[in-house]
Amino acid sequence: MSQAHALSDDQVAGELRKMTAFIRQEALEKAREIRIKADEEFAIEKSNLVRQETAAIDSQYEKKFKQAAMSQQITRSTLTNQTRLRVLSAKQALLDAIFVQAGEGLPKFTKEKGKYQESLKHLVLEGLYALKEEHVWVRARRVDYDLVKCAIEAAEKEYEAKLGKEVRVKIDERAPLPEGSAGGIMIVGGDGKIDINNTFEERLKLLETDALPAIRTTLFGRNVNRKFYD
Repeated sequence: MSQAHALSDDQVAGELRKMTAFIRQEALEKAREIRIKADEEFAIEKSNLVRQETAAIDSQYEKKFKQAAMSQQITRSTLTNQTRLRVLSAKQALLDAIFVQAGEGLPKFTKEKGKYQESLKHLVLEGLYALKEEHVWVRARRVDYDLVKCAIEAAEKEYEAKLGKEVRVKIDERAPLPEGSAGGIMIVGGDGKIDINNTFEERLKLLETDALPAIRTTLFGRNVNRKFYD
């Protein structure tokens, strides 16, 4: 049977050093593991934060880009509409000026007796063909009575020659056209119930309506955006 021997002081100190070294090594390895794990978690968290911030920045940029694009589109549309309205306004002003000038030129035309009398004849004939009555009244400016009488005689002859029917046209001196009128006549039939306004003012209004599309095309060209024409 063996006997246990007591350790000497040097042996005890050696064992303590071994234990201390072992514990220290274990602590160092554990600390290294903790540091590595912490670094990994930090990297993951950092990556997540960077990703979140990048997504937030991208979202804000996209939102601001859309807002800027919308604002630019609205501005462009507004400028386009303003330009279009200015162009339309300028075109309309020119058209209005044309008809105003035409109206101002009517008094000059009525002073050319030969041409004016021929126009009166055609205006009378137009009314006769429309009414097709035996007795018709004509209203005119007093200053035009002489020319109108000559126009009536010529119109009666032409009407009778073309239709083979007699017609009697008289000036209605009870209701003359205002002296301020530009000229022309009014034709009354149906015992005063039907009248045809062939004054120059009325014909100019009709011209504005009927000839305006053609005048607009002549001045400004065909509108490529317009699908239908009168």
